[in-house]
Amino acid sequence: MYRRIRELREDRDLDQKQVAQMLGMSQTGYSKYETGENDIPTQILLKLADFYDTTVDYLLGRSQKPKP
Repeated sequence: MYRRIRELREDRDLDQKQVAQMLGMSQTGYSKYETGENDIPTQILLKLADFYDTTVDYLLGRSQKPKP
C-alpha cells in the first residue's frame, strides 16, 4: 500500500508537500504514511482514492486494476 501511494504521487509529478496540503496535514505526517511508519486512517485512504481517481482496493493492494 505504501509503495502504491508513493508511485501514484510520483506518476503525477507531485511532491509530498502538495499531497499533504490537499489532505490538510503536514508533509512530515504524510511522509510517515508513504514509509509505513504510520498506518493510513480510513478517511485518508478514501481521500487519496478520490484524489488519484482509483479504488481503495487498489491502494491496499487487493486489486491490480487502478480503475474499477
